[in-house]
This record gives sequence, structure tokens and C-alpha cells, in this order.
Amino acid sequence: MQSLCCQNTSLSVVHGYWPTSIVTTMFENNQPSVAVLLPCFNEEVTIGKVVRDFKAALPDATVYVYDNNSTDRTAEIAAAEGAIVRREPRQGKGNVIRAMFEDIDADVYVMADGDDTYPADAAPAMVSKVLDGYDMVIGDRLSSTYFQENKRPFHNFGNRLVRGSINGLFNAHVTDIMTGYRAFSFTFVKTYPVLSRGFEVETEMTIHSLNNNLRLYEMPIQYRDRPAGSVSKLDTVGDGIKVMSTIFRMIREYKPLPFFGTIGLLIGAIGILLCGGVTYEFTKTGLVARFPTLIGAIMLVIVGLLLFATGIILDVIAKNDRKTLITDTNQFAYLRRHFTKRQRSE
Repeated sequence: MQSLCCQNTSLSVVHGYWPTSIVTTMFENNQPSVAVLLPCFNEEVTIGKVVRDFKAALPDATVYVYDNNSTDRTAEIAAAEGAIVRREPRQGKGNVIRAMFEDIDADVYVMADGDDTYPADAAPAMVSKVLDGYDMVIGDRLSSTYFQENKRPFHNFGNRLVRGSINGLFNAHVTDIMTGYRAFSFTFVKTYPVLSRGFEVETEMTIHSLNNNLRLYEMPIQYRDRPAGSVSKLDTVGDGIKVMSTIFRMIREYKPLPFFGTIGLLIGAIGILLCGGVTYEFTKTGLVARFPTLIGAIMLVIVGLLLFATGIILDVIAKNDRKTLITDTNQFAYLRRHFTKRQRSE
């Protein structure tokens, strides 16, 4: 995929901190607005530190904590640390992100979890990359410490399975498909349709970006496991099934010709084989001994042809949808630039 710019960052890191010059450069005159988005559910153990870390890393950014029906003191602690706290009653991370993207306006968005597993000091460099023109910056855990730090069973296997599946289907080279640490442009946030309700939303974001040829940048980060007393909300089996079903659904929607065409070819091939067996017997005996088999074989061939034709039609529709998205995104970005220029000149 030509537009996938999954490069390693060349910025120097000293003792795990990004250069302060990046922050200074970003927040001079006519500084862009930055919003830090933290979806949370029962994160009272860690949310205070997470808010403080992001305020230190991005001192002029606005930190938003969206409380997703927490039963502990998450909202109270976040507000005490200076975050803007809002509540989202629809349970699920995807629902929270959808609300965030709808409600908040900023030039750059940084999204992380409230569990203190992602380093806030990487945020300035991620913001800088968005300002350089990238649509989404991915905080890559898998190239650094994830496999050593993550102690939950089957998570490593699941990450490898999802990564291999998506990269193979989209001819891409994204290292971390499911990371929750990302930075986005304003245009990406306002044109991305959030359909997933749960933890599969990150996978959906990556597939959406690859399918629509968006500009991606992967930046290795130092992942750390949850501190003692903090409990993961991820259901390894249940959420894993949701992630795979999301991949299945998005392949069907974004790549209908390979999806329906492959199924149609398989069904049609079975029908042809069955029909060939009946035809061979007919050439030997002059009789059709298995009439039900012949009828079934013909039906299978017809179904296969219909599925293949369906794939062609849906593929044309999917390409037209991509064209419409590109056109709408360009117009949206154009209006945004001119609105910003007018605001700054007044």
C-alpha cells in the first residue's frame, strides 16, 4: 500500500523523554489546539497519574476524561487533577470514542487509555507528526516492550493473528493494529464513522485507514503493564471474537469482490465437480442415474455465479464510496483551512 508510511521515528530520546523543543515549537503564536482523550471505566487507581502525566507532556492541551459508567471514584479523581470530565451512558469503548469525536473540536487529538500503560512523554512527538500532515499516528507497542510487559494469556497470540490477517488482506505493513495510543488530525476525527461499540474500535480504525489510503505513521513507544491493583476490562475470549467478527464484517464491506468472489468460486467449483461426475456416467451409460445430484450441481453453479456477480457489483459500489469519502474529506479540509485563516486574521 503506497500511502502507508509506517516509518520508525528518528527523534532522539533521552532517558525515555522526548525533547522539550518539540513542545516549545508547537505552542508558539497561532498554536494549534490539542485535545487529550481518555476513555475510562473504573480506573481510580491510575487516572490521577495519567492526567498529571499528559498535562506535563502537553501543558497547553485540554485533557478530557469520559467516564463510561464507572462505579468507583474515577470521575472525581480526574476532575480533581484538572481534567474536563464528561459521562457517556452507552457502555463500551467504541461508544465512548464516538461521543468524544462528536463532541470535541481540536486541531490535533491524542487518544490513550486511563490505565497508565502508555507513556505520556511520547505525545508531543505524535502531535508533531499529525501537524506534519499525517492523518493518524499509531503508538506502536509491539516493536518495543509489549511482549515482555504484557502478562495476560493469549493476548500476544491474538495481536499476531490480527496483524497477520489485516496486513495480508490489505497488503500493508502495520506493526500494531490494536493499540489504544493514537493521534489524529481534525479531518480524520470528523470524517471517520465509528461503528464498533467495544474494544474492536481500534481494529476498525486501522482497517478504515488502510482501505481509504490515509497517511499513517507508526511510532514505537515504551509500553508498560498495568500497575498493581489495576484490573483490565478486556475479555480475552469475548472481545477477541468481536475483533475477528469486525475484521470479517469490514472485509465483506471494503473488499466485496475477493470476499464474495472466493465463496462463489468455491461453491461453483463444487457444482462443476458434481456435474462432471454425472456427465461422465452419462457418457458411459447414456442414462442420468443421479438426477437429484445433477439438479443440485446446476444450482450450486448458479449460486456461485450469482455470488461472483454480487461481488463485482458491491466492489463498484465500494470504490464509489471511497471516491465520495475522498471528495468529501478534501472539501472538509479546504473549509477547515479557510475557516482557521479567517479566525486568526480577525
